[in-house]
Amino acid sequence: MTEQRDYRDTVFLPKTDFPMKAGLPQKEPGILARWNESDLYRQLRDARAGREKFILHDGPPYANGDMHIGHALNHILKDMVCRTQNLLGKDAPYVPGWDCHGLPIEWKVEEQYRKKKLDKDQVDPVEFRAECRAYAQNWVNVQREQIKRLGILGDWDNPYLTMDPQAEGTIVAELLKFAESGQLYRGAKPVMWSPVEKTALAEAEVEYEDITSTQIDVAFEITQSPIAELVGAHAVIWTTTPWTIPANQAIAYGPDVEYVIAEPMIGGCSVGETDLSRALDQHPLYHLIGKRLIVAKPLMEQINDRLDRAQGTSPDGVAFQIGLEERGTIKGSDLAGTVVRHPMHHLGGFFAKPRPFLPGDFVTTDSGTGLVHMAPDHGEDDFLLCKEHGIEPVFAVEGDGKYRADWAWLGGQGSVINPKFNAPDGPICTALAETGCLLAASADYQHSYPHSWRSKAKVIFRCTPQWFVPMDRKIDRQAPLCATEADIRSEQDAGETLRETAMAAIAATRFVPEKGRNRIGSMVEGRPDWVLSRQRAWGVPITLFVDRKTGQYLCDPAVNARIVAAVKADGVDAWSDERAQEYLGEQYRVEDYERVTDILDVWFDSGSTHAFVLESGRWPDLERPAGWTGPRADMYLEGSDQHRGWFQSSLLESCATRGHAPYKEILTHGFTMDSKGMKMSKSLGNTIDPLKVMENYGADIIRLWALSVDFTEDHRIGDEILKGVADQYRKLRNTFRYLLGALDGFSDAERVDVAAMPELERYVLALVGKLDATLRQAAHHYDFNTYVRALTDFCNEDLSAFFFDIRKDCLYCDAPTDPKRMAYRTTLDLLFHALIRWAAPVLVFTAEEVWGTRYPAGGSVHLLEWPELPSAAVDMVKWEELRAARTAVNEQIEPMRREKVIGSSLEAAVTVAEAAGDTDLAELFIVSSVTHGDALTVTRTENHKCGRCWRHLPEVAEDGELCSRCDQVVNG
Repeated sequence: MTEQRDYRDTVFLPKTDFPMKAGLPQKEPGILARWNESDLYRQLRDARAGREKFILHDGPPYANGDMHIGHALNHILKDMVCRTQNLLGKDAPYVPGWDCHGLPIEWKVEEQYRKKKLDKDQVDPVEFRAECRAYAQNWVNVQREQIKRLGILGDWDNPYLTMDPQAEGTIVAELLKFAESGQLYRGAKPVMWSPVEKTALAEAEVEYEDITSTQIDVAFEITQSPIAELVGAHAVIWTTTPWTIPANQAIAYGPDVEYVIAEPMIGGCSVGETDLSRALDQHPLYHLIGKRLIVAKPLMEQINDRLDRAQGTSPDGVAFQIGLEERGTIKGSDLAGTVVRHPMHHLGGFFAKPRPFLPGDFVTTDSGTGLVHMAPDHGEDDFLLCKEHGIEPVFAVEGDGKYRADWAWLGGQGSVINPKFNAPDGPICTALAETGCLLAASADYQHSYPHSWRSKAKVIFRCTPQWFVPMDRKIDRQAPLCATEADIRSEQDAGETLRETAMAAIAATRFVPEKGRNRIGSMVEGRPDWVLSRQRAWGVPITLFVDRKTGQYLCDPAVNARIVAAVKADGVDAWSDERAQEYLGEQYRVEDYERVTDILDVWFDSGSTHAFVLESGRWPDLERPAGWTGPRADMYLEGSDQHRGWFQSSLLESCATRGHAPYKEILTHGFTMDSKGMKMSKSLGNTIDPLKVMENYGADIIRLWALSVDFTEDHRIGDEILKGVADQYRKLRNTFRYLLGALDGFSDAERVDVAAMPELERYVLALVGKLDATLRQAAHHYDFNTYVRALTDFCNEDLSAFFFDIRKDCLYCDAPTDPKRMAYRTTLDLLFHALIRWAAPVLVFTAEEVWGTRYPAGGSVHLLEWPELPSAAVDMVKWEELRAARTAVNEQIEPMRREKVIGSSLEAAVTVAEAAGDTDLAELFIVSSVTHGDALTVTRTENHKCGRCWRHLPEVAEDGELCSRCDQVVNG
């Protein structure tokens, strides 16, 4: 037998230097450096100059700490939005920004003082703010490099910072617009207050955590009532905040609630009368015997349960139970005019004043006693009901959470949120027990409680003088005026309220996903007035002068203009006592005015970013045409928690000053959980650090993960998930590697018109057309999960497993001038130019590497636009049926391969039941031959194998000889 010739040198195998091993962690920094050197961002802006604008306004991350996985997801989504819009031919700039003021930064700088045992309050404020500024700038620099490493394309050399003097001046100007239009007032009302941080907090700065509190039942003796039999009885209240009892001023009842007169009775006693009498004097609840208690009838069982838990035994071991028994009923409305005295009335002064019964529509019978103690200093319902009846707050609790030093009960003591202070054996409960008014106390009440979002410490409701923006005052923007709290509550100007304007703006905004509309809508619909003031040092000042006689703030446009100019020039340090007369000018005397020293809620800072980023002219790329009205940003994109944060503060700020939202669309994403769906926590050790992921896998893997998940919901990440993403990436990379190799040496001279192509090529081009429509729609709806899935499925299923598989014989073995091979390579070229563009927003580094491999001098792939595709006419139904038949044949072949009946599909002879026109089924199925019969069958072929193309054909007389095609190619 003659030795067979090796024909491998005659086969046209794909040839490329593009490696299968990505090495992304090593390659990506170099690509990033080239982008920086060539100023790719400016190249793209120049390329899109004059095109339709798409402006995504970046929500400022906080300048504190390293980038985490949430930052990574958020910025990748923003980058994907801008890149797809640029790809579609729009001019979509991206200016990043940072939120630089606020409590967390101030707190971190204070920590440095505490470590040195220094008092921050003794440091010069200008020096302290300089340290805060330096701290923020350091983290801006750190985060900027970390986020850039993700391949985020933007104006990184010119970001916006809320601590920039120009920005601070614009924030002041926005505040003064509120002042000049009468949309500010100073009033005392309960706000959420952090005793640890000594400042007011807004709802957006609060998170809720489950805690266990002390719950107490306290009896207030009735001293006056239109129902004579109630005098001398005791009204019972229930609370989980014992520390508010020292500020009690009234009792609220429900007019429609049914109340009972209950009497404590002894039950379950197993001793004689003498022993009972002796034990009674020593029992913890002895003082209840003989008292009459007023409680809501539906809550009797709950109250008895609490009394039961409070039971004890006498010191000599005698045990018995005390419980309530009904002795009569009272209609809630009949309690009007009833008066009680405070348990600590013997202290005189404030505590000796009568406490009236007040009707409250908020009183329910869900829990408690059906009677609610009112402390207007420490609850919104309390405040409003008491104010309605002329009862004012007393400001008993100081900013540090302690009672005023001159307070008759517990003066100078606290902190009021300390569990030990409120415990059953703490000073409050002990004092109440000594009066005989404490019915029950137990440290076992589990409930959700507000904590500071930043310090994680518990907050309290505390009444303090603060600056507010009213939600329900009618706004007349044509007639600016100054406002006191009384003006705001009484005026009925023409125009909508801020709440109404904001709700209309929400209705006009597109939300992705749609459920975001209801989320922010319900929050705006029910939110209280906006608390603007904070009692801290690091932030934009509330630049108001208040008349010491009238209490009204000064509204003078000339004064305001001087203040704004000074802050824009010198930053927040310009607001000082030393320069007060400079701002007031010759018309006003500084001694007649109080200079407000509070700073603004940091959400007002970020809520004003649209004003200094989109309207200042500092970023010309973001400018709209002259005369533009309406929202200046196309999109705001942040996590779903920003419905109560930046989305809402921006909405309110813009609606109050401009009458509309600053955005047309809001896109929100969920939160990233670990692989088991649990919230990430350093204490649990389940966090994923994107910086380490980039070190191990590369940024393109994080990008592919972020754009593959359903980011509109909470989603997962973990080591196994990342391994799966890496495998998905390898398949995509292999697709591009194949295209690069198969297109080696391709030129326009080889190009074939689509109409002259074989039907298979036209079918694939028709599939590309369908993919084009899918991707366009996905980009329009920001449905990046569908975008990535459609792209990867096409590469894996339509190309690698189908088209490439079928045509590899043509590519390897047909002559370079063969029309079919030329048509195939022409199709591959069309595929390359489409796929590289579509993949570029997702795999930003890999796409650049692929493009540069084929076109070393071709510039950046990210300057290209959406591909223009030729139309291809083909019978799609026929080809779907052919693919189904191919699948059925492969299902028959696979067991034969496993059982080694055949080595490859090329050794299979197939019989099919139906004809398929002139389609070469043997080529389509990659088998030796296809004949038509009654049913689908597969057998081993008897044909011999071509020594070059390895096909088993009748014309090959002996294994290793050439078929006619291969002979023609090899020998001419």
